[in-house]
Amino acid sequence: MDWLAPVVLRLTDVGPWAPFLFVLVYVAAALTLAPAFFLTVAAGAMFGVWRGSVIVFIGASLGASAVYVLVRPLARSRLMERALRHRRIAAVHEAIVGEGLWMMVLLRLSPLVPYTPLNYALALCGVRYVDFLIALVGMIPAIVMYTYYGKVVGDVAALAAGVSPPRGPEYYVMLVAGLVAIVVSTTMITRAARRAVERQQRHP
Repeated sequence: MDWLAPVVLRLTDVGPWAPFLFVLVYVAAALTLAPAFFLTVAAGAMFGVWRGSVIVFIGASLGASAVYVLVRPLARSRLMERALRHRRIAAVHEAIVGEGLWMMVLLRLSPLVPYTPLNYALALCGVRYVDFLIALVGMIPAIVMYTYYGKVVGDVAALAAGVSPPRGPEYYVMLVAGLVAIVVSTTMITRAARRAVERQQRHP
């Protein structure tokens, strides 16, 4: 937030270039693990709910893709190879890759799973880019909700100063849905990991 809030405040004064620069800032935030939540809410205050949601989705998709391109080669690095020598780590890795698309959609659906660390975690697991990209649609409900909150506040300066957006019923609905998504995705990973361990035991 130390660098992010002042940059976003400046975007309110750049006129028609604001959406394009906002997307670039979102990409930078994804790469630097900055809090994307603030950017998403700020987009609602700057651009409105629907326009802001589209801008955020574009920025988040490009940011996630940039992380994938930079980090994906590390999935084949010596460090990862050493980590995968441990049976349980290898089993979890195989489970995530094996359950790919649906598991990623569930993780993206949950507002409890931070966007920026998740990008890095999935890229390091070596999931397919097509699945990685398609799963980004899971972010849409949370994006719309947070841009709506930004629209309600309507003041980027207030958000930068730490004013918390109001949390209506839709927030708690999303929270419950996010908890369900986490439980389901964790169950999928656990079961797939167990199957992977069993396969390794049968074929050491």
